[in-house]
Amino acid sequence: MKTCLFFAGAYNLSWGAFVVFFPQVPFRWVGLAPPNYISLWQCIGMIVGVYGVGYFVAASNPGRHWPIVLVGLLGKIFGPIGFVWSASRGELPWIAGWTIVTNDLVWWAPFMLILRHAYASHKRGI
Repeated sequence: MKTCLFFAGAYNLSWGAFVVFFPQVPFRWVGLAPPNYISLWQCIGMIVGVYGVGYFVAASNPGRHWPIVLVGLLGKIFGPIGFVWSASRGELPWIAGWTIVTNDLVWWAPFMLILRHAYASHKRGI
């Protein structure tokens, strides 16, 4: 659990910093024009990076810091739902969802297992 959260923290900090400092690059990768308000994309990068700090904190004691993991999991569930909603309405191109795999989907199972462990530990009084 600690290793997973450490890697989640490192990934989120790296991706967040990348988006803040090189905001147009992900759009170039998929052949999209960058958004009109690039600072909003950079703000998303900042939020992703802040989640990374939270995951580093949670890595120190996953059972105790389960709320950070829960908030992270919720973001990793609702983000893809929002993307699918927007893409299905034609507001975003489907190719824009490529980051969902590494930013969200790969973390679902580990985060759920961490939360299950925290719940089981709480029930046992640990």
